[in-house]
Amino acid sequence: MNRQLRGVSTIVVLMFVALFVSTTSIQFFAADSLRADSRNSRTILDSYSNKRGAILVNGTPIAESTAVDDQYRYQRKYSDGALYSAVTGYFTIGQGNTGIEGAENTVLSGNSDDSFFQNLNSILTGQDVQGDNVNLTIDPDVQRAAYDSLGANSGAVVAIQPKTGKILAMVSKPEYDPNSLTSHDTKAVKAQYDALLAQTPTPLQNRAIGGDLYTPGSVFKLIVASAALQGGKYDLDSEFPNPSRLQLPGTSSYINNAEGGSCGGGDTVKLRVAIQNSCNIPFAELGQKLGYDTIKAMADKYGFGDAIDVPMRATASQYPAVDSTAQLMLSSFGQASVRVSPLQMAMVSAGIANGGTVMQPSLVDSITTSDLKTVQSFSPKQYSSPLSNSEASDLTEAMQSVVKAGTGTNAKIDGVDVAGKTGTAEGGTGDPYTLWFTGFAPAKDPEVAVAVVVGNGGGRGQSGVGNTVAAPIAKNVMEAVLNK
Repeated sequence: MNRQLRGVSTIVVLMFVALFVSTTSIQFFAADSLRADSRNSRTILDSYSNKRGAILVNGTPIAESTAVDDQYRYQRKYSDGALYSAVTGYFTIGQGNTGIEGAENTVLSGNSDDSFFQNLNSILTGQDVQGDNVNLTIDPDVQRAAYDSLGANSGAVVAIQPKTGKILAMVSKPEYDPNSLTSHDTKAVKAQYDALLAQTPTPLQNRAIGGDLYTPGSVFKLIVASAALQGGKYDLDSEFPNPSRLQLPGTSSYINNAEGGSCGGGDTVKLRVAIQNSCNIPFAELGQKLGYDTIKAMADKYGFGDAIDVPMRATASQYPAVDSTAQLMLSSFGQASVRVSPLQMAMVSAGIANGGTVMQPSLVDSITTSDLKTVQSFSPKQYSSPLSNSEASDLTEAMQSVVKAGTGTNAKIDGVDVAGKTGTAEGGTGDPYTLWFTGFAPAKDPEVAVAVVVGNGGGRGQSGVGNTVAAPIAKNVMEAVLNK
């Protein structure tokens, strides 16, 4: 009998232990993921029943919840919805949440760990639970300049404060109005979502941080030049053979410089001239000498291969393995299978601007409660240090020559030294070029680093170049910062 009682007691104890472990796991370890699951109807109802926190730019709400007379009690409203769509994303019933709405959902809905005591106090006092507000780093004037300058083109703009990593502007086009997805009629929301998804290109891709990544073309030369300078074996005066065209090893294919002919004339060309004139052949030769592993290591230091949170998770830029010397040489001037996001290229320019140190990019400046108490404040964090200060200074010098007398002259700003790099990337046969400009200003004490990509070759059925299309957009964005 005693043996049977002990057996039953052991089973009961084990059941209690299992129950304790499972409830503890759900309450403390799985709670956040369960709350974030878009299929959790209880969470969705709670999110609408509580007043969701606002998303603010410069103290002004660009997303907030307004009272309505239905079971959900509140409906999301976006001010200047199209202007900020790449930042706010959308908050919907049934189609999930994106952008800041998704990345900061627990904060905005009042379900974060930091909101526990605030929510407890609300319950005890009989008040409605309210979510916390998310204050963004976005500068409204810089955001507007980026949005207006990109115009009807398909592409993106990202502007970063080099010393802190604060994101001052993030624009992706084509854009959409998130107000079109806030209805409490789930069928209407689904129909609008499907219509946006069916557009080509779809506005629902945030091209600034993800979606279909872009071929970088010559802006990737900044990574290759960084790898050359960082190793100490090369400097800006290092010379390379200067043919007018070069046959790729093991193939019958030739590569040319963008303007045709040799790079500035002469039998050899210096690295500084190759950067200024954006010559492909010297960089193909340099890439062959450096080797894949050296270039890959530098790309990784800048953030390639890393799905960076801003706090939305950015798609990792790619410098994939090459299967031949020919592929290595093509990748050395940003062709082959290299793919990047505008965020990544803005980080590259920001790192060079900041003396070789890349700061962690962020859209969130602070989290505040409904009564304006600060829960969390932005704190700059170093992401990596790909270059020394002197190496970054040398590269800045070369980038200044690009704007002064090279391929980026349309980014010039009167009275300001601008450093930059253009890119004109080829796609498939018959496809428009992908046009780039990335850089920073002022060159000696940078306030802003920017990356601009236009994915439709200027959108006029003709292929432009980075200097004619992307550089003027970057100029306008940089001026919006410098004129404040």
